Amino acid sequence: MQEKQIVNDVLNQLKGSLENYARVIAETSNPQLRQTLQQIRNSDEQFQFDLANIATQKGYYKPAQPATPQDIQQMKNELSQA
Repeated sequence: MQEKQIVNDVLNQLKGSLENYARVIAETSNPQLRQTLQQIRNSDEQFQFDLANIATQKGYYKPAQPATPQDIQQMKNELSQA
């Protein structure tokens, strides 16, 4: 397996894990367990962010263009009306 494939596979697995953490945290009523899960999620989010930056630097991943200030304002407006 090539390094690029491994990195992309890990990023995809992390994405799935982060989605699962969000669901499990929302369903957890035990404060200590909830806090522990949030800490693990935060650590995984940081790892995902760092790995995505490395992948971008190596040319393994090309992120979408940054949002324009107009796009950001439009999204804020849409979310505040919901």
